Amino acid sequence: MSWHGSSRRSRLPADWPVRRLSVLKRDGFQRRAILRDTGARCTAPATDVDHIVPGDDHDPANLQALRRWHHAGKSSPEGAAARRRWVSR
Repeated sequence: MSWHGSSRRSRLPADWPVRRLSVLKRDGFQRRAILRDTGARCTAPATDVDHIVPGDDHDPANLQALRRWHHAGKSSPEGAAARRRWVSR
């Protein structure tokens, strides 16, 4: 994920590293979501922690473990939509 031009990192809570590790442990270091094609959980290791609902709700209930590839695929369209909203102001 590119952080260039984003204020996202500065909006993370000071204890983000602790929250991140806690979520990864809670989710067994695996992607939390169920795969649509098999109905099973992805067994590849999760490396990232993602906000389920975009924004600044850092509650563990709004966080999930994801593989980097899945995180990028989810975050890219969310970022594009945010940029479109910002530009249309």
